[in-house]
Amino acid sequence: MRDWAVLDPALEPIIDKVLAGRRLSVEDGLVLYRSPDLLTVGRLADLVNRRLNGDYAYFIENMYINPTNVCEASCAFCGFQRKPGEEGAYTMMPEDVLQYVRERMNPNIREFHIVGGHNPLVPFDYYVDIVRTLKTHYPSVTIKAYTAAEIVFFSKLSGRPVEDVLKILIDAGLETLPGGGAEILSERYRRKMSPDKATVDEWLSVHRTAHRLGLKTHATMLYGSPIETLEERLEHMRLIRELQDETGGFLVFIPLAMQPRSVTAGIKKRTSAFDDLRTIAVARLMLDNVPHIKSYWINIGTQLAQLSLTFGASDLHGTLVEERISHAVGALTQTALTRDELVWLIQGAGKIPVERDTFYNVIRLYGPDGPSAQNRPAPSSSPPAESPGPAASASSARRMA
Repeated sequence: MRDWAVLDPALEPIIDKVLAGRRLSVEDGLVLYRSPDLLTVGRLADLVNRRLNGDYAYFIENMYINPTNVCEASCAFCGFQRKPGEEGAYTMMPEDVLQYVRERMNPNIREFHIVGGHNPLVPFDYYVDIVRTLKTHYPSVTIKAYTAAEIVFFSKLSGRPVEDVLKILIDAGLETLPGGGAEILSERYRRKMSPDKATVDEWLSVHRTAHRLGLKTHATMLYGSPIETLEERLEHMRLIRELQDETGGFLVFIPLAMQPRSVTAGIKKRTSAFDDLRTIAVARLMLDNVPHIKSYWINIGTQLAQLSLTFGASDLHGTLVEERISHAVGALTQTALTRDELVWLIQGAGKIPVERDTFYNVIRLYGPDGPSAQNRPAPSSSPPAESPGPAASASSARRMA
Protein backbone atom coordinates (compact mmCIF):
# COMPACT_ATOMS: atom_id res chain seq x y z
CA MET A 1 0.00 0.00 0.00
CA ARG A 2 1.17 3.53 -0.68
CA ASP A 3 1.73 5.63 2.39
CA TRP A 4 0.33 8.76 0.71
CA ALA A 5 -2.87 9.61 -1.12
CA VAL A 6 -2.74 10.28 -4.86
CA LEU A 7 -5.21 13.04 -5.65
CA ASP A 8 -4.85 13.01 -9.45
CA PRO A 9 -5.74 9.73 -11.24
CA ALA A 10 -3.83 10.94 -14.33
CA LEU A 11 -0.61 10.36 -12.38
CA GLU A 12 -1.22 6.63 -11.87
CA PRO A 13 0.49 5.43 -15.11
CA ILE A 14 3.45 7.71 -14.36
CA ILE A 15 3.72 6.36 -10.81
CA ASP A 16 3.87 2.84 -12.24
CA LYS A 17 6.66 3.89 -14.64
CA VAL A 18 8.68 5.59 -11.91
CA LEU A 19 8.37 2.64 -9.53
CA ALA A 20 9.48 0.31 -12.32
CA GLY A 21 12.39 2.57 -13.29
CA ARG A 22 11.09 3.20 -16.82
CA ARG A 23 11.85 6.37 -18.80
CA LEU A 24 9.17 9.06 -18.97
CA SER A 25 8.00 10.62 -22.23
CA VAL A 26 7.43 14.28 -23.05
CA GLU A 27 3.71 13.50 -22.78
CA ASP A 28 4.29 12.21 -19.25
CA GLY A 29 6.13 15.43 -18.50
CA LEU A 30 3.10 17.45 -19.58
CA VAL A 31 0.90 15.45 -17.20
CA LEU A 32 3.36 16.17 -14.38
CA TYR A 33 3.43 19.89 -15.20
CA ARG A 34 -0.37 20.14 -15.37
CA SER A 35 -1.28 17.94 -12.42
CA PRO A 36 -2.93 19.66 -9.43
CA ASP A 37 -1.29 17.06 -7.17
CA LEU A 38 2.06 18.78 -6.68
CA LEU A 39 2.87 16.74 -3.59
CA THR A 40 2.74 13.46 -5.49
CA VAL A 41 4.91 14.93 -8.26
CA GLY A 42 7.41 15.96 -5.59
CA ARG A 43 7.17 12.58 -3.86
CA LEU A 44 8.05 10.78 -7.08
CA ALA A 45 10.99 13.11 -7.74
CA ASP A 46 12.23 12.58 -4.20
CA LEU A 47 12.05 8.82 -4.71
CA VAL A 48 14.17 9.04 -7.87
CA ASN A 49 16.66 11.35 -6.17
CA ARG A 50 17.00 8.97 -3.20
CA ARG A 51 17.67 6.10 -5.59
CA LEU A 52 20.53 8.10 -7.11
CA ASN A 53 21.90 10.03 -4.14
CA GLY A 54 20.52 8.58 -0.91
CA ASP A 55 20.08 11.21 1.80
CA TYR A 56 23.05 13.28 0.62
CA ALA A 57 22.81 16.89 -0.54
CA TYR A 58 25.84 18.66 -1.99
CA PHE A 59 27.41 22.11 -1.99
CA ILE A 60 30.73 23.67 -2.97
CA GLU A 61 32.85 26.59 -1.80
CA ASN A 62 33.28 28.58 -5.00
CA MET A 63 33.90 32.07 -6.31
CA TYR A 64 32.03 33.81 -9.12
CA ILE A 65 34.14 35.96 -11.44
CA ASN A 66 32.67 38.19 -14.18
CA PRO A 67 35.65 39.70 -16.05
CA THR A 68 33.59 41.94 -18.36
CA ASN A 69 29.99 43.04 -18.81
CA VAL A 70 30.59 44.46 -22.30
CA CYS A 71 28.48 42.35 -24.65
CA GLU A 72 27.49 42.49 -28.29
CA ALA A 73 24.46 40.26 -27.64
CA SER A 74 21.09 41.77 -26.75
CA CYS A 75 19.24 39.16 -24.69
CA ALA A 76 15.80 40.29 -23.55
CA PHE A 77 16.28 38.81 -20.08
CA CYS A 78 19.71 40.31 -19.26
CA GLY A 79 20.34 43.35 -17.09
CA PHE A 80 24.05 42.66 -16.65
CA GLN A 81 25.36 43.50 -20.13
CA ARG A 82 26.46 46.92 -21.33
CA LYS A 83 27.26 48.01 -24.86
CA PRO A 84 30.78 49.30 -25.65
CA GLY A 85 31.12 52.82 -24.27
CA GLU A 86 27.89 52.65 -22.28
CA GLU A 87 27.87 53.97 -18.72
CA GLY A 88 28.68 51.17 -16.29
CA ALA A 89 30.59 49.08 -18.83
CA TYR A 90 33.77 47.47 -17.51
CA THR A 91 36.52 45.10 -18.59
CA MET A 92 38.97 43.66 -16.06
CA MET A 93 42.40 42.82 -17.43
CA PRO A 94 43.87 39.45 -16.33
CA GLU A 95 45.95 41.18 -13.64
CA ASP A 96 42.77 42.91 -12.39
CA VAL A 97 41.00 39.56 -12.23
CA LEU A 98 43.91 38.15 -10.24
CA GLN A 99 43.76 41.07 -7.80
CA TYR A 100 39.98 40.65 -7.45
CA VAL A 101 40.52 37.00 -6.53
CA ARG A 102 43.37 37.71 -4.11
CA GLU A 103 41.21 40.17 -2.19
CA ARG A 104 38.42 37.60 -1.75
CA MET A 105 40.24 34.27 -1.66
CA ASN A 106 40.07 31.81 1.22
CA PRO A 107 41.74 28.39 1.49
CA ASN A 108 38.46 26.48 1.16
CA ILE A 109 37.51 27.80 -2.30
CA ARG A 110 37.79 24.95 -4.80
CA GLU A 111 36.24 26.41 -7.95
CA PHE A 112 36.39 29.61 -9.97
CA HIS A 113 33.15 30.06 -11.94
CA ILE A 114 33.98 32.50 -14.75
CA VAL A 115 31.38 33.94 -17.13
CA GLY A 116 30.90 37.34 -18.71
CA GLY A 117 29.82 39.32 -21.73
CA HIS A 118 30.59 38.68 -25.40
CA ASN A 119 33.09 41.54 -25.56
CA PRO A 120 34.23 42.24 -29.16
CA LEU A 121 36.77 44.86 -28.05
CA VAL A 122 39.26 42.33 -26.67
CA PRO A 123 40.90 39.43 -28.53
CA PHE A 124 40.38 35.74 -27.82
CA ASP A 125 43.80 35.71 -26.13
CA TYR A 126 42.32 37.94 -23.40
CA TYR A 127 39.93 35.17 -22.35
CA VAL A 128 42.69 32.55 -22.54
CA ASP A 129 45.02 34.70 -20.43
CA ILE A 130 42.44 34.97 -17.64
CA VAL A 131 42.26 31.19 -17.39
CA ARG A 132 46.04 30.77 -17.59
CA THR A 133 46.72 33.49 -15.01
CA LEU A 134 44.33 32.03 -12.45
CA LYS A 135 45.51 28.46 -13.02
CA THR A 136 49.14 29.53 -12.64
CA HIS A 137 48.51 31.25 -9.31
CA TYR A 138 45.88 28.81 -7.97
CA PRO A 139 46.73 25.42 -9.51
CA SER A 140 44.55 23.43 -7.08
CA VAL A 141 41.37 25.42 -7.84
CA THR A 142 39.16 24.06 -10.63
CA ILE A 143 38.60 26.47 -13.53
CA LYS A 144 34.95 26.34 -14.62
CA ALA A 145 34.79 28.95 -17.34
CA TYR A 146 32.80 30.26 -20.30
CA THR A 147 29.37 29.09 -21.35
CA ALA A 148 28.77 27.33 -24.65
CA ALA A 149 27.42 30.64 -26.00
CA GLU A 150 30.72 32.31 -25.07
CA ILE A 151 32.67 29.49 -26.75
CA VAL A 152 30.67 30.05 -29.97
CA PHE A 153 31.43 33.79 -29.69
CA PHE A 154 35.16 33.05 -29.19
CA SER A 155 35.09 30.86 -32.30
CA LYS A 156 33.69 33.71 -34.38
CA LEU A 157 35.96 36.29 -32.74
CA SER A 158 39.13 34.27 -33.40
CA GLY A 159 38.17 32.58 -36.68
CA ARG A 160 38.98 29.21 -35.12
CA PRO A 161 36.74 26.12 -34.99
CA VAL A 162 35.03 25.43 -31.66
CA GLU A 163 37.21 22.37 -31.09
CA ASP A 164 40.40 24.43 -31.43
CA VAL A 165 39.00 27.10 -29.09
CA LEU A 166 38.31 24.45 -26.46
CA LYS A 167 41.73 22.83 -26.89
CA ILE A 168 43.49 26.19 -26.41
CA LEU A 169 41.46 26.90 -23.27
CA ILE A 170 42.06 23.39 -21.92
CA ASP A 171 45.79 23.86 -22.47
CA ALA A 172 45.56 27.10 -20.46
CA GLY A 173 43.82 25.36 -17.55
CA LEU A 174 40.10 25.07 -18.35
CA GLU A 175 38.60 21.99 -16.65
CA THR A 176 34.83 22.25 -17.14
CA LEU A 177 32.17 24.40 -18.79
CA PRO A 178 29.29 26.02 -16.90
CA GLY A 179 25.80 25.37 -18.23
CA GLY A 180 24.67 28.87 -19.12
CA GLY A 181 23.59 30.15 -22.50
CA ALA A 182 21.11 27.31 -22.92
CA GLU A 183 18.12 29.50 -21.98
CA ILE A 184 15.32 27.46 -23.63
CA LEU A 185 16.57 25.15 -26.38
CA SER A 186 13.96 26.25 -28.90
CA GLU A 187 14.72 28.30 -32.00
CA ARG A 188 11.31 30.01 -31.79
CA TYR A 189 12.13 31.17 -28.27
CA ARG A 190 15.70 32.16 -29.11
CA ARG A 191 14.67 34.28 -32.11
CA LYS A 192 12.69 36.46 -29.71
CA MET A 193 14.73 36.32 -26.49
CA SER A 194 18.38 35.89 -27.57
CA PRO A 195 18.51 36.35 -31.35
CA ASP A 196 22.23 37.09 -31.66
CA LYS A 197 23.58 34.31 -29.48
CA ALA A 198 24.36 30.60 -30.00
CA THR A 199 21.67 28.53 -31.72
CA VAL A 200 20.24 25.34 -30.25
CA ASP A 201 22.49 23.19 -32.44
CA GLU A 202 25.55 25.31 -31.62
CA TRP A 203 24.96 25.07 -27.86
CA LEU A 204 24.54 21.30 -28.01
CA SER A 205 27.53 20.94 -30.34
CA VAL A 206 29.85 22.81 -27.96
CA HIS A 207 28.96 20.47 -25.11
CA ARG A 208 29.20 17.40 -27.35
CA THR A 209 32.68 18.51 -28.43
CA ALA A 210 33.72 19.29 -24.86
CA HIS A 211 32.61 15.83 -23.75
CA ARG A 212 34.55 14.24 -26.60
CA LEU A 213 37.65 16.15 -25.45
CA GLY A 214 37.23 14.74 -21.95
CA LEU A 215 35.49 17.60 -20.16
CA LYS A 216 32.51 17.09 -17.90
CA THR A 217 30.06 19.98 -18.19
CA HIS A 218 26.87 21.49 -16.77
CA ALA A 219 23.45 22.27 -18.28
CA THR A 220 20.89 24.94 -17.37
CA MET A 221 17.35 25.92 -18.34
CA LEU A 222 16.14 29.51 -17.92
CA TYR A 223 12.37 29.32 -17.37
CA GLY A 224 9.61 31.76 -16.49
CA SER A 225 9.41 34.04 -19.54
CA PRO A 226 6.03 35.10 -20.95
CA ILE A 227 6.66 33.25 -24.21
CA GLU A 228 8.06 29.77 -23.51
CA THR A 229 5.62 26.85 -23.47
CA LEU A 230 5.62 23.79 -21.24
CA GLU A 231 6.25 21.75 -24.37
CA GLU A 232 9.41 23.79 -25.03
CA ARG A 233 10.65 23.27 -21.48
CA LEU A 234 10.17 19.53 -21.87
CA GLU A 235 11.78 19.47 -25.31
CA HIS A 236 14.74 21.27 -23.72
CA MET A 237 14.99 18.47 -21.15
CA ARG A 238 14.63 15.84 -23.86
CA LEU A 239 17.54 17.32 -25.83
CA ILE A 240 19.74 17.33 -22.72
CA ARG A 241 18.73 13.73 -21.97
CA GLU A 242 19.44 12.67 -25.55
CA LEU A 243 22.93 14.22 -25.50
CA GLN A 244 23.59 12.64 -22.11
CA ASP A 245 22.64 9.24 -23.55
CA GLU A 246 25.22 9.86 -26.26
CA THR A 247 28.12 11.22 -24.19
CA GLY A 248 27.47 10.86 -20.45
CA GLY A 249 29.21 14.21 -20.02
CA PHE A 250 26.74 16.26 -17.96
CA LEU A 251 27.33 16.44 -14.21
CA VAL A 252 24.18 18.30 -13.23
CA PHE A 253 21.10 20.10 -14.56
CA ILE A 254 20.25 23.54 -13.16
CA PRO A 255 16.78 25.09 -13.62
CA LEU A 256 17.10 28.89 -13.41
CA ALA A 257 14.03 30.99 -12.60
CA MET A 258 13.92 34.17 -14.67
CA GLN A 259 14.05 37.36 -12.60
CA PRO A 260 11.48 40.19 -12.87
CA ARG A 261 13.71 43.08 -13.92
CA SER A 262 14.70 41.37 -17.16
CA VAL A 263 15.15 44.30 -19.49
CA THR A 264 12.81 43.71 -22.44
CA ALA A 265 11.46 40.25 -21.62
CA GLY A 266 8.11 41.55 -20.40
CA ILE A 267 8.47 39.93 -16.97
CA LYS A 268 5.87 41.38 -14.59
CA LYS A 269 6.31 39.04 -11.63
CA ARG A 270 8.50 36.28 -10.29
CA THR A 271 7.93 32.62 -10.96
CA SER A 272 5.68 31.06 -8.34
CA ALA A 273 6.97 28.70 -5.66
CA PHE A 274 4.72 26.04 -7.20
CA ASP A 275 6.35 26.48 -10.62
CA ASP A 276 9.84 26.43 -9.11
CA LEU A 277 9.25 23.23 -7.12
CA ARG A 278 7.40 21.58 -9.98
CA THR A 279 10.14 22.40 -12.51
CA ILE A 280 12.83 20.96 -10.23
CA ALA A 281 10.71 17.83 -9.68
CA VAL A 282 9.90 17.37 -13.37
CA ALA A 283 13.57 17.82 -14.27
CA ARG A 284 14.52 15.08 -11.81
CA LEU A 285 11.89 12.74 -13.25
CA MET A 286 12.64 13.45 -16.91
CA LEU A 287 16.46 13.53 -16.71
CA ASP A 288 16.92 9.97 -15.50
CA ASN A 289 20.52 9.85 -16.75
CA VAL A 290 21.82 13.08 -15.16
CA PRO A 291 23.20 12.44 -11.66
CA HIS A 292 22.15 15.69 -10.00
CA ILE A 293 19.55 18.45 -10.14
CA LYS A 294 20.78 21.71 -8.65
CA SER A 295 18.54 24.12 -6.76
CA TYR A 296 19.84 27.59 -7.57
CA TRP A 297 19.18 29.43 -4.31
CA ILE A 298 20.26 32.74 -5.83
CA ASN A 299 17.11 32.88 -7.97
CA ILE A 300 14.47 31.11 -5.83
CA GLY A 301 15.61 31.99 -2.31
CA THR A 302 17.22 29.91 0.39
CA GLN A 303 14.05 28.63 2.05
CA LEU A 304 12.47 27.39 -1.17
CA ALA A 305 15.81 25.90 -2.19
CA GLN A 306 15.86 24.05 1.13
CA LEU A 307 12.35 22.69 0.48
CA SER A 308 13.37 21.64 -3.03
CA LEU A 309 15.74 19.08 -1.49
CA THR A 310 12.59 17.01 -0.91
CA PHE A 311 11.35 17.67 -4.48
CA GLY A 312 14.22 16.04 -6.35
CA ALA A 313 17.14 18.44 -5.93
CA SER A 314 20.42 17.05 -4.60
CA ASP A 315 22.64 20.14 -4.76
CA LEU A 316 22.40 23.63 -3.24
CA HIS A 317 25.19 25.09 -5.40
CA GLY A 318 27.75 27.11 -3.50
CA THR A 319 29.03 30.03 -1.48
CA LEU A 320 29.74 32.22 -4.57
CA VAL A 321 31.51 35.13 -2.75
CA GLU A 322 29.72 37.64 -5.01
CA GLU A 323 26.96 36.94 -7.57
CA ARG A 324 26.21 39.77 -10.02
CA ILE A 325 24.24 38.53 -13.03
CA SER A 326 20.96 37.44 -11.39
CA HIS A 327 21.11 40.37 -8.99
CA ALA A 328 21.36 42.76 -11.94
CA VAL A 329 17.82 41.71 -12.91
CA GLY A 330 16.22 41.74 -9.48
CA ALA A 331 17.28 38.71 -7.43
CA LEU A 332 16.35 39.43 -3.81
CA THR A 333 18.75 36.98 -2.19
CA GLN A 334 22.15 37.61 -0.64
CA THR A 335 25.04 37.72 -3.09
CA ALA A 336 26.82 34.96 -1.14
CA LEU A 337 26.33 32.36 1.60
CA THR A 338 28.76 30.84 4.06
CA ARG A 339 29.58 27.17 4.38
CA ASP A 340 27.81 27.09 7.78
CA GLU A 341 24.65 28.55 6.25
CA LEU A 342 24.58 25.92 3.50
CA VAL A 343 25.18 23.12 6.01
CA TRP A 344 22.35 24.49 8.18
CA LEU A 345 19.96 24.61 5.21
CA ILE A 346 20.75 21.04 4.18
CA GLN A 347 20.50 19.63 7.69
CA GLY A 348 17.22 21.48 8.17
CA ALA A 349 15.81 19.52 5.23
CA GLY A 350 16.77 16.25 6.91
CA LYS A 351 19.66 15.61 4.52
CA ILE A 352 23.35 14.87 5.07
CA PRO A 353 25.50 17.79 3.87
CA VAL A 354 28.33 16.86 1.51
CA GLU A 355 30.96 19.46 0.71
CA ARG A 356 32.15 18.58 -2.80
CA ASP A 357 34.49 19.61 -5.53
CA THR A 358 33.34 20.50 -9.05
CA PHE A 359 33.15 16.84 -10.07
CA TYR A 360 31.16 15.68 -7.03
CA ASN A 361 34.11 14.12 -5.27
CA VAL A 362 33.55 14.40 -1.52
CA ILE A 363 35.64 16.85 0.48
CA ARG A 364 33.73 16.46 3.77
CA LEU A 365 30.59 14.86 5.12
CA TYR A 366 28.86 16.86 7.84
CA GLY A 367 27.16 15.03 10.69
CA PRO A 368 25.37 16.66 13.61
CA ASP A 369 28.74 17.11 15.33
CA GLY A 370 30.55 18.72 12.40
CA PRO A 371 32.67 17.67 9.41
CA SER A 372 34.25 14.27 8.95
CA ALA A 373 35.42 11.76 6.35
CA GLN A 374 37.66 13.87 4.12
CA ASN A 375 38.33 12.70 0.58
CA ARG A 376 35.91 9.79 0.41
CA PRO A 377 34.54 8.79 -3.01
CA ALA A 378 31.34 10.57 -3.96
CA PRO A 379 28.33 8.94 -2.27
CA SER A 380 26.35 9.11 -5.51
CA SER A 381 28.84 6.86 -7.26
CA SER A 382 30.24 4.86 -4.35
CA PRO A 383 27.95 5.09 -1.31
CA PRO A 384 29.47 4.97 2.17
CA ALA A 385 28.08 2.32 4.49
CA GLU A 386 25.31 4.57 5.80
CA SER A 387 23.97 5.32 2.29
CA PRO A 388 20.80 3.44 1.32
CA GLY A 389 22.51 2.11 -1.82
CA PRO A 390 20.74 0.54 -4.79
CA ALA A 391 19.25 -2.41 -2.91
CA ALA A 392 17.82 -0.29 -0.12
CA SER A 393 16.46 2.18 -2.65
CA ALA A 394 14.62 -0.59 -4.46
CA SER A 395 13.23 -1.70 -1.09
CA SER A 396 12.01 1.84 -0.43
CA ALA A 397 10.33 1.89 -3.84
CA ARG A 398 8.51 -1.34 -3.03
CA ARG A 399 7.33 0.06 0.31
CA MET A 400 5.86 3.09 -1.50
CA ALA A 401 4.09 0.93 -4.08
